[in-house]
Amino acid sequence: MAIVVQKFGGSSVADVLRIRKVADRVAATKATGKDVVVVVSAMGKTTDELLSLAHQVCESPARRELDMLLTAGERISMALLSMALNARHVPAVSLTGSQSGILTDDAHTNARIIEVRPYRVHDELATGKVVIVAGYQGVSSKKDVTTLGRGGSDTTAVALAAALEAEACEIYSDVDGVYTGDPRVIPEARRLSEISYEEMQELAESGARVLNAQAVEFAKERGIAIHARATFKDTGETIVRKLAPGAASRVAGIASQKDLVLVELPADRFPSLLEDLDARRAGGKELVLRTAGRTGYASLVLSLENLHDYAAIRESLRARHGDALHLREGLGAVSAVGTGINASHENVRRALAAAASAGAVPIGVTTSSFRISLLLEDKGVEDVVRALHAALIG
Repeated sequence: MAIVVQKFGGSSVADVLRIRKVADRVAATKATGKDVVVVVSAMGKTTDELLSLAHQVCESPARRELDMLLTAGERISMALLSMALNARHVPAVSLTGSQSGILTDDAHTNARIIEVRPYRVHDELATGKVVIVAGYQGVSSKKDVTTLGRGGSDTTAVALAAALEAEACEIYSDVDGVYTGDPRVIPEARRLSEISYEEMQELAESGARVLNAQAVEFAKERGIAIHARATFKDTGETIVRKLAPGAASRVAGIASQKDLVLVELPADRFPSLLEDLDARRAGGKELVLRTAGRTGYASLVLSLENLHDYAAIRESLRARHGDALHLREGLGAVSAVGTGINASHENVRRALAAAASAGAVPIGVTTSSFRISLLLEDKGVEDVVRALHAALIG
């Protein structure tokens, strides 16, 4: 029997009324004769509330204990949705990430899935049940609970779809697909009917919230098409899939992020900095080696999104590197993403001109085959987002 994997985000299960509506949608899918696996996020702002509690207890909570705390949110959602389905006479069972066979490395708060062994999921589907899986979580080789970082429920859904050889992977949220920019910031942003894996991964890594970057990476490796849809309205979708080479030369979207830190250190000391960060599982987003006169130095951009013990990391780095270390906090980035975006320097020139028109002076510029990113003060991020969208997408 064909298997469909459906993932519902936090806004889709934010309260009891919405959970009931999600149960109706899942029941309708089951009624078509398909096996259904549902992945859920924590209700509404539950994860943020749990993080706030942790930071009230201590400034830099231990990551292992954070994972024990944060995974409670998804367990609440999965149990409530299972209850709602059973009340509708649709047999359902809820499973944690570990019960579902989600095996990860041991990088607490930002783990990566190594393997999926969905034996229990297959067993429950064989009995005719809908299987509700707690997203965002797995288990390490040490038998510790781990979390996959922000948006990790998407990764859970795609990984399960691959392991189960599912017919489709549907990601439901409060928006009906992937837009050229955040509609809350750019009212004229438009929905894309389709987008390539590469473009979507770059948008996700640059701050777009619709899909998780690791989930898109999984989908690309397994050739799984992702259908991004709205939970409570049928107005369309965006399909993330492999597009024909050269099918388009375009700027697909503008994304942004805040809570970035620029780390600078003399280049000869930089290997030890990278060693320190790796030891603390604090990977950087951009690495740039530069030379000033005869003294070379290097810079690294850190994202604080999944770095919940940054205060401890900062003090450790300062203790080791002293005055040689320079940290610039309160930064953000705006990125333009698209196929062939850097075929020439035209789009970089237009992006810089747009930033200047918004009164922003970029601290740095980085590019890749699919992306142009401007690093700047976070207070100017939204103005630059609108300026870049107008200049590059229109």
